[in-house]
Amino acid sequence: MRSFREAVEAGDIDAATDLLADDVVFTSPVAFRPYEGKPLTAAILRAVLRVLAGFRYERQIGDPDGRDQALVFTATVDGKQIQGCDFLHLDEDGRIDQFTVMVRPLSAAQALSAAMAAQFDRIQQEAAAEQR
Repeated sequence: MRSFREAVEAGDIDAATDLLADDVVFTSPVAFRPYEGKPLTAAILRAVLRVLAGFRYERQIGDPDGRDQALVFTATVDGKQIQGCDFLHLDEDGRIDQFTVMVRPLSAAQALSAAMAAQFDRIQQEAAAEQR
């Protein structure tokens, strides 16, 4: 999913959001339940880019023409180096309908959890505004 990677790396969340299916399911590395829908997923992506410094994808794994892709990334959160992977599944129209994130090490995942928790009210407000 080259276009998604390029949009995120450029910080162009609008372009990244355009690639999400309306019924996308986002599975967080730090939350028990998945989040459903494009407005909420877009708000989460904006928050992630606010809390992760120096975010960059290191490589892409998967068949370029396939519907499953893995994007390996690095960033810093609260002074801790984080490594992660975005697992993307594309629907029949080429839009992301499943978005799962995994991160390591545990200390960085905990820092990410705290940073995202601090963003949660804003995430909910942004998602509600997009649904209108």
